[in-house]
Amino acid sequence: MALLSSSLTRFCCLRTNRINNGLYSPYLPCQYRLYSTSQVRRGLGRYVQIVNSKYESFLKTRFPRFFQLYHTFVEGIKLLFRDCKEVKRIKVNMHSDKLQFKDLPYRDMERLRQFRRDVGKAVPLLVISIPPFANYLVFLLMYFFPRQLLIPHFWTPRQQLEFRGVSHSMRFQQYQPVLSGLQNLKVSEGVLQKRLQNLCVKVQNGVTPQVSEILAVRNLFSGPPLGVKRMSNEQMRLVSPLLFLTPRLPSFLMSRRLQRSGSELLHLDRALSRLGVQNLSEAELRQACFMRGLYSSSLTVPQCREWMSRWLHLSNSLKDSEVSLLLHSIVFLSANYRH
Repeated sequence: MALLSSSLTRFCCLRTNRINNGLYSPYLPCQYRLYSTSQVRRGLGRYVQIVNSKYESFLKTRFPRFFQLYHTFVEGIKLLFRDCKEVKRIKVNMHSDKLQFKDLPYRDMERLRQFRRDVGKAVPLLVISIPPFANYLVFLLMYFFPRQLLIPHFWTPRQQLEFRGVSHSMRFQQYQPVLSGLQNLKVSEGVLQKRLQNLCVKVQNGVTPQVSEILAVRNLFSGPPLGVKRMSNEQMRLVSPLLFLTPRLPSFLMSRRLQRSGSELLHLDRALSRLGVQNLSEAELRQACFMRGLYSSSLTVPQCREWMSRWLHLSNSLKDSEVSLLLHSIVFLSANYRH
């Protein structure tokens, strides 16, 4: 028993000496430790910043073109994370306040709409990158087809202007086929058909019609033959590219997408009316005009405001069931708007 007690005493003394003579002990106060966790974190953060700064300087000097792509990608990631946070905030507010999409303020509504569109564009690319080593193929596709595959967060300022022009040019090519489709339409009421044909001829002759002339044919766009759920397949395929929607879908899907996009546009217009066009920044104003069919890059800010006021005058006069007329007004109001 005495031998066991002596052994325990020597073991405890040895353990105590090892702990107290060592470089680190969990029983020592924090001020006696070599480094604290926060100091290590700050030190690593400064080190990463220094390395990143030197790396960017190297790229900027030796590979300026690649540096521009790299810088655009980094800034795009930041913008994307910012948008994710904003969308999360909007979703939380909608859930807590029991709000629907149509009840949101204009800027929240527009951010949510654009985020949904961007995510829908990015999902196919993510699916392609799932197989092993497929990410290298994705990088090549992103480099050679940035307009088709990348969302605007990852475009350079020059690409944003260039791609907007390309998109509008493709949309503009649909204006004449849409008008021709309306002219060839057979309407039972002769008066309405005459008004519609006169409206189309006026646009084809380079004249922007008055809002009252567009509203005069509204009855044709609430039911057959031009209601959003009653249009012919051919007319739906002509109208879909006006909203940058693919026409290569079954008719029931095209009708559903046109209905959803038209309703979103109508709710955005009502929210913008509550906000006021004069409260939009220049970038917001030009984006709003472009979304509704106007190539705003060639216009001044007062011209954009004038056109948007005319558009809102029309939109605020329409019912939910007349959303098809709003979609066709992309052609009526923007085809010849020049000063």
